[in-house]
Amino acid sequence: MISVSNLYKSYGEVSVLNGVDLKINTNEIVSIVGKSGAGKTTLLQILGTLLKPDSGEIVFDNQDISKLSSNELAQFRNKKIGFIFQFYQLLPEFTALENVCIPALIGKTEKSKAEKRAKELLDFLNLGHRIGHKPNQLSGGEQQRVAVARALINSPSVIFADEPSGNLDTKNKKELHELFFKLRDTFNQTFIIVTHDMNLAETADKMITMEDGKIL
Repeated sequence: MISVSNLYKSYGEVSVLNGVDLKINTNEIVSIVGKSGAGKTTLLQILGTLLKPDSGEIVFDNQDISKLSSNELAQFRNKKIGFIFQFYQLLPEFTALENVCIPALIGKTEKSKAEKRAKELLDFLNLGHRIGHKPNQLSGGEQQRVAVARALINSPSVIFADEPSGNLDTKNKKELHELFFKLRDTFNQTFIIVTHDMNLAETADKMITMEDGKIL
């Protein structure tokens, strides 16, 4: 699904990625671990098309995304990629249902179809009774499940998660970890997860350790 070769990224004189090679298979849960500053989040952001590398090749679903323009990348990202963040990144003025619909509406999906799909996902995630609630009316675990539904709305090829359980208590962490595997088995979903949580990292299909901008 994703093939990365000889990836480099620097900020000024600080080298963050130093020749990264990586392959991700479809329907695979991959964890990326390493100390702070190892390059994990930068790699995730480049794979998710939020950053461009200085050099190197990224082939995503048989397409070399390093050659796409900014507009083409934005369209590719909307259709092919879902994101889950540590602090949920839900819009506070919108309900759970409205937050989930946003990527679909950006992708020009009809509102009725977007809402139908969002309701199905929220029901699947046991949030059907919370669709009219705003983020401040939801628990941390509920907010993260809304974020998961939002990531799934366009049926992306892969979901990138940056410390997804970092802001959750032990119970909700366990439930979120179990959810990733349920989604993989139900929707054939691929996950790439940056995490400091070794319980999550070690249960992944593949665990990648980074150090000094390289994969060990």
